[in-house]
Amino acid sequence: MKILFLLFPLILLLVQGAAGTSTACSLRGGHCAFRSCPYPAQPIGRCSPLTVCCKR
Repeated sequence: MKILFLLFPLILLLVQGAAGTSTACSLRGGHCAFRSCPYPAQPIGRCSPLTVCCKR
């Protein structure tokens, strides 16, 4: 039960960080992709440590 108190803030931080950067990516006209962009798209930034902001 004590581990729940440790995991909850970590999950909140991950969700909060992902939400802000994906919104910034959308404002730049891009979308978030896992690890790499599909072929015609080019990376223009990062959404999170594992996702890239891509724009066609």
